[in-house]
Amino acid sequence: MDKSEIKQAGIKQIVEETLFHTLTVEESLNKLETGMNGLDDEKVAQRREIFGINELQEGKKRTILGMFAEQFKSVMVIILIIAALISGFLGELTDTIIILAVVLLNAVLGVVQESKAEKALEALKNMSKPFSKVKRNGEIKSIKSADIVPGDIVLIEAGDIVPADMRLIECASLKIEEAALTGESVPVEKTTEQIADSDVVLGDRKNMAYLSSSVTYGRGLGVVTATGMKTEVGKIAGYLTTYENEETPLQKKLGELGKYLSIGVIAIAVIMFIVGILEGREYLNMFLTSVSLAVAAIPEGLTAIVTIVLAIGVQKMARRNAIIRKLPAVETLGSTEIICSDKTGTLTQNKMTVQKVYFDNNISSADEAKMDSYSAEILMQIMTLCNDSRYERIDKDKFKVSGDPTETALVDFAAIKGFHKDEKERDLPRVGEIPFDSDRKLMTTIHKLSNGKYRIMTKGAPDMLIERCTEILFIDKTEPLSDKILSMISEANKAMAYKALRVLAMAYRDVGQIPEDMTSENVEKNLVFAGLVGMIDPPREEVKAAVQVCKEAGIRPIMITGDHRDTAAAIARELGIADDDSSVITGRELDKISDEDFFEEVEKYSVYARVSPEHKVRIVKAWKNKNKIVAMTGDGVNDAPALKTADIGVGMGITGTDVSKGVSDMVLADDNFATIVAAVEEGRKIFSNIRKAIQFLLSANMGEVLTLFIATLLNWNILSPIHILWINLVTDTLPALALGVEKAEMDIMKQKPRKSSSSIFAGGLGTNIIYQGILEGLLTLGAFYIARTLYSPEVSITVAFSTLGLIQLTHAFNVRSDRKSIFQIGLFSNMYLIGAIATSVVLQLIVIVIPELNGIFRVVQLDARQWLLVLAFSLAIVPVVELVKLFQRSFRTSK
Repeated sequence: MDKSEIKQAGIKQIVEETLFHTLTVEESLNKLETGMNGLDDEKVAQRREIFGINELQEGKKRTILGMFAEQFKSVMVIILIIAALISGFLGELTDTIIILAVVLLNAVLGVVQESKAEKALEALKNMSKPFSKVKRNGEIKSIKSADIVPGDIVLIEAGDIVPADMRLIECASLKIEEAALTGESVPVEKTTEQIADSDVVLGDRKNMAYLSSSVTYGRGLGVVTATGMKTEVGKIAGYLTTYENEETPLQKKLGELGKYLSIGVIAIAVIMFIVGILEGREYLNMFLTSVSLAVAAIPEGLTAIVTIVLAIGVQKMARRNAIIRKLPAVETLGSTEIICSDKTGTLTQNKMTVQKVYFDNNISSADEAKMDSYSAEILMQIMTLCNDSRYERIDKDKFKVSGDPTETALVDFAAIKGFHKDEKERDLPRVGEIPFDSDRKLMTTIHKLSNGKYRIMTKGAPDMLIERCTEILFIDKTEPLSDKILSMISEANKAMAYKALRVLAMAYRDVGQIPEDMTSENVEKNLVFAGLVGMIDPPREEVKAAVQVCKEAGIRPIMITGDHRDTAAAIARELGIADDDSSVITGRELDKISDEDFFEEVEKYSVYARVSPEHKVRIVKAWKNKNKIVAMTGDGVNDAPALKTADIGVGMGITGTDVSKGVSDMVLADDNFATIVAAVEEGRKIFSNIRKAIQFLLSANMGEVLTLFIATLLNWNILSPIHILWINLVTDTLPALALGVEKAEMDIMKQKPRKSSSSIFAGGLGTNIIYQGILEGLLTLGAFYIARTLYSPEVSITVAFSTLGLIQLTHAFNVRSDRKSIFQIGLFSNMYLIGAIATSVVLQLIVIVIPELNGIFRVVQLDARQWLLVLAFSLAIVPVVELVKLFQRSFRTSK
């Protein structure tokens, strides 16, 4: 290795391992072997070779063909394909085509949904600003952001997107909004000062600027410390490329069901074949009978029915502003036990808003404050004129304010009270100013009054401003600032701070002429205190009710934010997420807890403040390790890994970044937390309806298996493969779909979430399937036995075929509720089911009534007495199941 290679390796190690926020400006420049004039062309070329281009790399893309192939990996689909091949081998080509069509439809729907996820990294990649101002060879140049390398000196100003991670080396009132990366709702005031603490979280590294964050105020100069995938955003992108998707609970349950069915099918078919051979039957005849039994045991329509029921649910949820990107996510959301929600923009409005005002020794809420006195007029003058936000009037009653969120909140409040910035700027033009700086924490402007005098207006941190005040404005006159008055101001400040409001103080002084010495010491003195203003990013109005509904539904809401502890705690208390501060923990405190201890303590905490993206993932994983189904809501880049890690990621459609929406399973079109509640209800209803469809199909198929199995043992020739296939693909499918749109039960959101570890057959479903399947089989065999005794073999087969088909249709009414009587829920309350049953009855009757179809289906015409026999046994299942439900209700009541 030559000297140049050693040097290149050294600079790469320095860039990757150095914590630049802990270094001084000079140390940072030296480490990166650069200076205030920037890099020369030779160094730029060398570093581009070392670090590559400043772009986010994509993960290995899945092809459409690859995604299509993945749809055929589930056991259920494999069983269906095998059944189709066997049916084709036996000459039942129509059934083969139908089964394969169902499988292909399911695969196409899956590919369409999942292909959208591949666009997530592309969206993340496109967040960077295309061009940036860079200082090279002592000259400022505009270059492509992709060409930036570590060591470059970059100029940023209001409106810019930060093109790479940088150590700031010059700041002029620089503020950067990092809400999408850190969760901080207010733009961060930047500094060039060294920060000694190496463990400080991203949100507190105030001498750093990060890729994709936006400059809202001032200007600055920074030396690039990381580019591309080595930036903080790049690390998130790298995480997204390597994370593997997990199966949802519904996918796991269907896989579990498929395994059970495959084992059962093979076992029963083998037993049937052996029994038949021992009885001396022909090998071919027994093979056909065993295949018929195998086909009967597999609910061919289940996969398609589940997909269609989910798709219908997706359409309903879209009408309620919940956009589903992956079909199984509907069910997953319905079983959610934990919702980890980002605060900024999700639980709150992502807009600073004035909440309290204090003047004339009185604290008022923003809505109730009467701003019609002289003292209120002065206070609003300072709020709007000592203010750099831009005010654009669209028409008489509409206006647009842009700038720093804190300052725009002041202007918005004044405008609501009828005090408009553009009008007052004409009346009181600005003639001088002392810009805000972080040392004195004050901003001052000077305005010309109509009487020829000048008014000094100052706003800033209460502790800094009150020290410069000697009087207070009370109603329409000034009074000296006594200790008593100072105590009252202090109490008002504390009251606002307790509610986590950001408090600003306002003061003024009238002078005869503009001060010649425009220094803080000369201008910002002997001021008259005008009042206090408290602001916060407030909760969304509908969220408190949504949180309460979540709790009633057994769902625990968790707040995870990059914002400060006090702010997070105050919002959480107001929303009902936390009762006191004991359930609040910061990211730094979390770092001191081992994974083992955190696993034990995770249930203590409802609010996590000042956290990083890694913390969010750790929190989600801790809950998942407790076998909880976890949903994560979020709108920023920082939320993407946790959205991906959670069982279901919920992105925000309006305020959300393309990245967060791209990796989410569901996107809220209205950014409304309450929409999640509607989605949970829909998800629970859908899973309940899928269980009903499974109960209907499996009890019907069990009845078919039992009928064939017992008939074989008794050496009866009862049903042929075409009979079973007709019942499965026509009689079963339509009612099962209609059950999939059954209305939700009234108390569905009062029930606790089902456990992800619980079997799909839990809650009595397995028992219902078994006894109802046995009942269907016995009733069919009973009808066949009577017909066999009284009529010809052809008639008895037709009676069995008709009874088995119609008994399943009448049984569809039974499975509409596992607890309530069909007469309680109403026979006609699901008109889709009425239509489905009517259609299926017609199809069942056609093959018997129309002579031309008799030969194809191996049936004969029935007379009136034979139809009465069929009808009696078909309807008999209803009163039996009703009696069982009555017993179950009585048993539950007695407990």
